[in-house]
Amino acid sequence: MELLKVLESKAKIRFQDCDPFNHLNNAAYINYMINAREDQIDKFYNLDIFELAKTQGISWVVSTNQIAYLKPALLMEEVIIDSQLRKFTENELHVEIRMWNHDKTVLKAVLWSTFVHFNLLQQKRWNHNEELIKLFDAIEKPITEKTFEERILKLKPQKV
Repeated sequence: MELLKVLESKAKIRFQDCDPFNHLNNAAYINYMINAREDQIDKFYNLDIFELAKTQGISWVVSTNQIAYLKPALLMEEVIIDSQLRKFTENELHVEIRMWNHDKTVLKAVLWSTFVHFNLLQQKRWNHNEELIKLFDAIEKPITEKTFEERILKLKPQKV
């Protein structure tokens, strides 16, 4: 069975995560998006990063984030968050996560995150094992744009 390359889930924007304008707070976008990715990889790939940390002492830590806020996510709005592995190396994952309105007609935010594979016991960067490399080969969905800015220009709706 072929694995999905773009994963998708829903979330509801909660009061405690909003600013006084009833918009999702800028910092909260990252939490919603990273939490969605964690849930998605567990559900669709059976990859529980917390179980790996507990049983093998390995996990991933975020090393960089780039985010573009395109349209506000509003209080109590149901959003769709999709994500994909855009590339990987022997010890890094480069992921794109997008937040949309309920029917994916309005793109609200785009996040590029880099995750470093990390050995928690030895407190150092760690190379992916064969099993993980095989999974990443199967799910990688490269993006043609070379920079974050180029990607945002491609994804943003053009004004007529």
